[in-house]
Amino acid sequence: METQTNKKENPLGYEPVGKLLLQFAVPSTISVLVNSVYNIVDQIFIGQGVGYLGNAATTVTFPIITIIMAFATLLGSGGSAYAAIKLGQKKEEEAEKTLNNNFMLSIITGIVLAVIGFIFMEPILRLFGATESIMPYAKDYASIILIGVPFSVIGPCLSNMARTDGSPRLSMYGILIGAVLNTILDPIYIFIFHWGVKGAAIATITSQIISALILFLYFCKRSQMRLHLKELKLDGSVCKNVIALGTSSGITQLVACIMQVTMNNSLVYYGNKSAVGGDVALSAMGIVMKLAMILASVCIGIGIGSQTIFGFNFGAEKYRRIKHLFKNAVAAATVSVLIGWLLCQLFPGLIVNLFGGGNSAFVNFAEKCLRIYLFGIFCAGFQIVATNYFQATGQPLKASVLSMLRQLLLLVPLILILPLFLGLNGILFAGPIADMSSAVIVALFVVPEIKKLNRHIKEKDEETEEMETSPA
Repeated sequence: METQTNKKENPLGYEPVGKLLLQFAVPSTISVLVNSVYNIVDQIFIGQGVGYLGNAATTVTFPIITIIMAFATLLGSGGSAYAAIKLGQKKEEEAEKTLNNNFMLSIITGIVLAVIGFIFMEPILRLFGATESIMPYAKDYASIILIGVPFSVIGPCLSNMARTDGSPRLSMYGILIGAVLNTILDPIYIFIFHWGVKGAAIATITSQIISALILFLYFCKRSQMRLHLKELKLDGSVCKNVIALGTSSGITQLVACIMQVTMNNSLVYYGNKSAVGGDVALSAMGIVMKLAMILASVCIGIGIGSQTIFGFNFGAEKYRRIKHLFKNAVAAATVSVLIGWLLCQLFPGLIVNLFGGGNSAFVNFAEKCLRIYLFGIFCAGFQIVATNYFQATGQPLKASVLSMLRQLLLLVPLILILPLFLGLNGILFAGPIADMSSAVIVALFVVPEIKKLNRHIKEKDEETEEMETSPA
């Protein structure tokens, strides 16, 4: 077994794994949840102040936000994983270079995404499912959100790097302050200033700007890895490694966007062919998707929190700690999502009414969506932690395949095929079938990996035994 080394070493290599998981996973979970809450809070206040058409507008705009988050997550998780491996190898200068490269990449990416979004806004919204009645609200919301895109990329990127720098709480506080501000500003802008969906969007980008500035100041003055003006230049080798390690996380978000677009258009088409109606179906499922994001966020937070620990110990070749951490992370993620799953199954009406209950067709269909579509989400914890594990241990191909599995390879085909036989209900049943099937496939990747870890552990134990028994 690995023994505790002197305290001059990075605690990621010797502190008890359970303690580290708690230390890193709780702040990262709160950070990811807070990012999800931005959209949930908007949806609640818009539902109460504007109505279900306003909620439908945020639903068709959400794929834009998902694309932005895909690039932010790619850079943040890839940079964090690469920096953690370098720290585990005791290459601190390389880790700091990764931070500076990541910051520049996030600025460039944010500006490019904002420009593209403004140029192609209306066709993008139509592609994402906006109907004539929804379009005015969607354009109002999207036009404001796009202004803050650079900060939407910089914030999550620096938040991930702060965890690797050994400051998971700072990462959490930076995001949390923005969320509290968003929650305060939303009702002021919507109900007092009567700015409608524009007000919700202004509150969101204001909060994201504040969060990004807090994290930026940390890396300028207080961090171990520092931002330096002279180092703000791109290094091809570093960028390549960051992108390779972050690809699976980015793919997860981009695949989510493809799934959302497919679902939005299917909901409008099959909703209009049913008594529910396309606009109501779109708005109701939008709420369910946001709630699914909340439940998944807990698992993602645990996965991100464990990623830094995985990466460091992989670089340091401490395989027993990696195996122990994997088991703990899967257990924590599964228990967390199971609690949320039970609430959705037992109290769907109470949850739906938070988002406005004036339209009975909307409320009834939303409750039905909540129960059926989220029936298999209790499997999410195992899948998400496994993907983060492969990403953190330098196995980007496996991580990328698992990232695409649930939403692109299973859910999208099911959304297209099942409604041909079941109508609108087919979209709902696609969710649990995809969740349970993907869990089985992920297990086929994990079992050989656990066996490989066991072999590494045995080899390390034999090496240690030889060193202890060999003559001085």
